[in-house]
Formats: sequence, C-alpha cells, structure tokens
Amino acid sequence: MSHYRVFYWSGSANRDEEYFPDPDVFDIRRSPNRHLGFGHGVHFCLGAALARLEARIVLEQIIERFKDIQRIRDVPLQMIPCTSTYGVQQLPVRLQKR
Repeated sequence: MSHYRVFYWSGSANRDEEYFPDPDVFDIRRSPNRHLGFGHGVHFCLGAALARLEARIVLEQIIERFKDIQRIRDVPLQMIPCTSTYGVQQLPVRLQKR
C-alpha cells in the first residue's frame, strides 16, 4: 500500500491566476476577492466577523490620526519562516500626525 502526503497551502491558493488578476499585486479594492484567509464552507472561521471589525477599527483610527504613512525602505523585510503563512515579521513605518 502506498502512502501519499497532501499539503494544503492557502498562500498558494490565494495567488491563483485563474481567480486573481495580478495575484502578486496588493489591491485592497479587488472585487470579487475570493481569498481563503478565513477558510471556506464548513471550515469557515467563526471569528471572521470579529477580525474584520477589529481591522476596520484599527485602519479607521490610523487614517483619522495620521496624514501620511510610509514604509521605512532602508530596513530590509524579513519573511515569516513558515510554509502556511505568507508575510513579513515586521513592517517598519514612518507616521506623520495630522
């Protein structure tokens, strides 16, 4: 009997060119945005609505309090060393108050 391993990598699924035009471009207005960040179907995250609300509140506060936000480009980005998560360990930014 043969044994096979199957790996699920949502980071790859979220970059599928059949569903996402320019999948490597960050586009906050992408619509439809059928990403798998909160799972799918019966495995959909119970906390998705709360996470979206928290993100909305944080982003609204940043927009309200700062007139400019710039990434500090001379600090190199370090990727998260994980096969199931795609992102950076930290994102140094410079904020300018309103």
